[in-house]
Formats: sequence, C-alpha cells, structure tokens
Amino acid sequence: MTQVVERPGQVLRSKRSICVDISDMKMTCNREDVLVTYSLGSCVGLTLYDPLAGIGAMIHCMLPMSKIDPEKARLKPYMFVDTGVAAMLHDMYQAGAKRQNLIAKVAGAGSPLGREETFRIGQRNYTILRKFLWKNNILIAKEDVGGTKARTLYLHMADGRTTVKSEGQEVEL
Repeated sequence: MTQVVERPGQVLRSKRSICVDISDMKMTCNREDVLVTYSLGSCVGLTLYDPLAGIGAMIHCMLPMSKIDPEKARLKPYMFVDTGVAAMLHDMYQAGAKRQNLIAKVAGAGSPLGREETFRIGQRNYTILRKFLWKNNILIAKEDVGGTKARTLYLHMADGRTTVKSEGQEVEL
C-alpha cells in the first residue's frame, strides 16, 4: 500500500478505493477502504454499514426482480434488487453484522431518459428495494434518488460516512 508522509516523522496510509461494478457487491471491514460505485442512473446503489461491527457493504443493482431471468439471477445475483440485497444481507450477517445496527443509505433509481421513460426501471428498482428492506426491518436513513442525473456513491469505512457526487458536487447522505 502506498504511504504518504504528511509531516516529518508522521506516516499516513493512503485510503484504498474499492470499485463496485454494475451488478456487483463488495463488503469490507478495513477502516482504510472507501467503497465506490459510478454511473448510478436508473440503477440503484445501496450502502449498509454496521458501526459496531465495523462492517460495510455496497451493491449496484440494475433491475428490480430476478423472475424476468432466473438463470441470469443464478449467475449474477447482484444484478437484481431482490436476489442481490438478500445475498448482501446474508454475507454481512455471516461476517458479524447485526440487523439492528445497520444503517442503510440509497442513491440512484433515476430516470436518465426523462420522466416519461417507458419501463420506469429506476422507480421500480427503488420500490422493490424499499419493500425488501422494510420486510427485513431495515429503514432507509438517507437517500438521493430519482431525477435524471447520474450519481457516484461512496462509503467511507473510517467513519461510515456515505456521500453522493453528482454534477460536480459531493454531498453527505
């Protein structure tokens, strides 16, 4: 890992950026990591963070329901909100996270082609995500969803901060 010297005698480790691709999920317990996913348009990004266990995860889902292509869902469960978030929760619980400690934040679920988008994928992604989390007793703490802009989502493991960058501005969720 690259080291950065800020003052003579003080060595700081640089943060490690972990990219979460489309239809992917990453989990970490390393406080130096920053999880990031790019180009959230109609896709939905979810961060879950357990501050007591020090475990965080991020997922980037393209489509709401796996029933449209069960074979693809078997091969790429993170592509779909229903199978992806279920797998994400399973992995986090296996790593030691507790449901009652999870902080959920959401970004994306927009309509990049405008409000009259035929399939309303972003809106459907968001609806399925909210229902799934609600059924699992997890409330969304903060969100930046809808609209037509693309977003980049970050989870800073050092303190659990979640930020969204869009149109050149970064804001904390």
